[in-house]
Amino acid sequence: MLIGIPKEIKDHEYRVGATPDGVQALVAAGHAVRVQRDAGLRVGFGDDTYRSAGAAIVDSAEEVYAAELVIKVKEVQRSEFPLLKPGQIIYGYHHFAPDRDLLEAMLQAGATCIAYETITDDAGRLPLLVPMSQIAGRLAPQVGAWALQMANGGSGVLLGGVPGVLPARVLVIGGGTVGENAARIAVGMGADVTLLDRSAARLAALEAVFGSRLKTAISTPQALRTLLPQHDLVVGAVLLPGARAPKLVTRDDLRRMRAGSVIVDVAIDQGGSCETSRPTSHTEPLYTEENIVHYCVPNMPSAVARTATLALTQATLPHALAIANRGLRKALLDNPHLAAGLQTCAGRVTHPELARDLGLPFVAPATALS
Repeated sequence: MLIGIPKEIKDHEYRVGATPDGVQALVAAGHAVRVQRDAGLRVGFGDDTYRSAGAAIVDSAEEVYAAELVIKVKEVQRSEFPLLKPGQIIYGYHHFAPDRDLLEAMLQAGATCIAYETITDDAGRLPLLVPMSQIAGRLAPQVGAWALQMANGGSGVLLGGVPGVLPARVLVIGGGTVGENAARIAVGMGADVTLLDRSAARLAALEAVFGSRLKTAISTPQALRTLLPQHDLVVGAVLLPGARAPKLVTRDDLRRMRAGSVIVDVAIDQGGSCETSRPTSHTEPLYTEENIVHYCVPNMPSAVARTATLALTQATLPHALAIANRGLRKALLDNPHLAAGLQTCAGRVTHPELARDLGLPFVAPATALS
């Protein structure tokens, strides 16, 4: 199979879809790999390292997108839409639920989109999303602390406080991978941290890990409404796999918070958990609405792109090899966890939550593949 690794073009996106080690494994399995020039340069993988691994280095995105299988990181950008072709497999993060135009472009192109964010495992986890969720969660208190600085519009509260002055209060909404990692870093920075989740069992598990360093409460609309005005930094860490994030924080909630408080909405990839959230970028990460500073960068892990690339590609390579070695249909029909990642195929939506959210017909993966 001909496999293409493009250079990512989203704002400040430095991750790359495969490392030289990954390319070497694909080539050893009998596949031809094209890597776009400088695709991995910013994370320490120069073109020579890819050549040594057996890849052909090409100058243009057109040459990469001539491949049967394209392995990338972020969703296809608008300038790349004309490069797609029917039946081509695009393996990466897609996040279609909040971006109908992107989904429609993939459907019109007839592209087969396999999403990292909905591939599952035997334990019901999302193993290709977990490493980026860990990173985004750990970054959230860091960028939140930065946003709280007065030069950025924040209230001027130091996350860890100082002797004689109370630390900042941090509210984490969601106790999954993002929430747990955000809480870990915020606690480590000395903040006063409260975490909300709908599952009492999950909260008990987190309390067993953090002990008295973490306060927990069952997430309800009333609990949120009570707690939001009391906190300096709010981390939105909710996830419904493949679907839009629920809007848990309303505009009215923001009006009741102290001016200069900060929301870091890690759920922005799936539309955001705050009514006022809209995607920003690493170039312009912040905006203020209702006197609250918002950080809503969809590709947060690219801020630490080398770490993120190494963590991501370790998880994604085995499925890439399965697709290339077995062919798309056999690979997906043999592995229901990989099939859970199929979002579009032959112009049809093949993920039930995505179809439901956008009001489109759902076609089962096995039917679409036939």
